[in-house]
Amino acid sequence: MSGVRIEHDAWVLVGDGEKALVFRNEGDADYPNLQVIRILEHENPVTREQGTDAPGRYIDGLGPNRSAVENTDWHTLEKHRFAKTMADALYKAAHKGKFSKLVVVAPPMTLGDLRKEFHKEVKDRIIAEVDKTLTGHTPDAIEKILTTKA
Repeated sequence: MSGVRIEHDAWVLVGDGEKALVFRNEGDADYPNLQVIRILEHENPVTREQGTDAPGRYIDGLGPNRSAVENTDWHTLEKHRFAKTMADALYKAAHKGKFSKLVVVAPPMTLGDLRKEFHKEVKDRIIAEVDKTLTGHTPDAIEKILTTKA
């Protein structure tokens, strides 16, 4: 468990490579009450539905030898791109002064992508990071998971 203290009016981003939920704590640090204020979704079909061509081939130097080029994982690339979308949305809100504290909850790969994409204005407001996938949970379950100490 995480044991995060989420203060009143703090924002919580719960995201992964395809969906992001932004909550505001309408309660206090002892009794949080997360309310959804924004939902971002990104359609990201599996790679086989996104790619159209067979992988390429190239000639290995002199002679008849040819090698295949590895398939591009379009699904994973889109997950990385969605992290930038989440970071941009938070930057716009931070720049407008809509939140002063932020808790970021995402699986490890997405959390790493977000760290690279966050603007300094957003980074300065982050009070906690949790590396979990919680986008499929209810707000009540997310509150409980985030605030329960190990």
